[in-house]
Amino acid sequence: MKKILLVFCIASVGLFAQDAKLTLKQSLEIGIKNSKDLIISKAKLVSSDAQVTAASSQMLPQLSFTANYTRLSNVPPFEVSLPFLPQPIVISPTILDNYNFRLSLQQPLFTGFRLLSLKSAAKLNYEASKTDYSKDMNEVAWKIQNGFWNYYRAQLNVNVLNENLSQIKQHLDDTKNFLANGVATKNDLLKLEVQYSSVKLQKIDAENQLDIARASFNLAIGLPLEARTQIDPEEIKVEPTELNFQNLISEANTNRNELKSMEFKLNASVDMLKVAESGWYPAVYLNGDYMYNKPNQRFIPAIDQYKNTWDIGVTLSWSLWNWGYTGSQATVAEQNKVQTETSIAQLKDAINIEVYQDYLIFKRSFDKVKVSKLGVKQAEENYRITQEKYNTQVASSADLIDAETSLLQAKTNYNNSLTEYELAKVQLDKSVGKKIY
Repeated sequence: MKKILLVFCIASVGLFAQDAKLTLKQSLEIGIKNSKDLIISKAKLVSSDAQVTAASSQMLPQLSFTANYTRLSNVPPFEVSLPFLPQPIVISPTILDNYNFRLSLQQPLFTGFRLLSLKSAAKLNYEASKTDYSKDMNEVAWKIQNGFWNYYRAQLNVNVLNENLSQIKQHLDDTKNFLANGVATKNDLLKLEVQYSSVKLQKIDAENQLDIARASFNLAIGLPLEARTQIDPEEIKVEPTELNFQNLISEANTNRNELKSMEFKLNASVDMLKVAESGWYPAVYLNGDYMYNKPNQRFIPAIDQYKNTWDIGVTLSWSLWNWGYTGSQATVAEQNKVQTETSIAQLKDAINIEVYQDYLIFKRSFDKVKVSKLGVKQAEENYRITQEKYNTQVASSADLIDAETSLLQAKTNYNNSLTEYELAKVQLDKSVGKKIY
């Protein structure tokens, strides 16, 4: 029943994705739900939580039960013979079948801080796993957003080419009329036909890129590659933003989950050093046993009956010499701590350069949008003037083709700059440790 329900849910998501246009929010919800990376990350989180429970359980009383049956070889019983008695006195009979049942309880009292440190390290590693899960969520969200906006860019480029083809088709019809009236030449018509074929080739390539972008988007949200998904993006708002690089660096060093995770792991390495050093201390345990044996060795003479007894005591064990084992383990733990500290420093350097690069890319992307938007206005005006001149046969077909090509390139540049701006903005938010899902 559960399998049928799961298949139904997956099929429902697939049908929804094909029948309706997905917003960015819906894409993130579907992608996060289907992400294999997050399934792995969640499994690591659950495993870390179980390790906390395992470490905590070692501090509690441990109860164990053992049972044993032994068949002994036959030996003469222990007897004492007296001269005035006709038969010897049996002091201890031979009991061939031995049954032993033991219930044991052990409570650690002091283990050189080993158990406390193991529990603390497990808790810190669990906190590290939680921050790693948040980091993985952001990584998955970035893949989804990257796929979403690249899919949108591919759609825009196909739309621009379709628009350009419609313009050239109209010019072809006009030129045929001009040719029929003796106003245009056959060469003018041929030039436009060649341009029309060239743009059609560009459209074929653009549609191929659109299919690839759709497949990449489907992969990012966990749907079949060939699913005919559609998207419904919101309008990209390009607004001037005042950013202070030092503030961004400070925000990244405070918010980045990678750094938080490494800090937890560093503290855990300190606890693991204490675990290694615990070998230098004695260990003290409280022990108790309940025994139900037949025969019970504490009863003399032995009786072929079940008898119960108990004992309680304190055990101290101390490794006085182990050929440097404890010292070596402590050195390993100390060097692991040094490695983690150095890794944190390296990570901070990597985060700083990442933030700086994304900061510059975002600034440049804003400038590119302004320039490309102006380029579209200029290309549209140039095309309008050239078209009017061509309609009155003041401009040649070559002039018209140049104007159309410039307009096509300007619109393509603008579409690219818009999506690059949106991706740069998301990437910068991710770099400084903001949630992007």
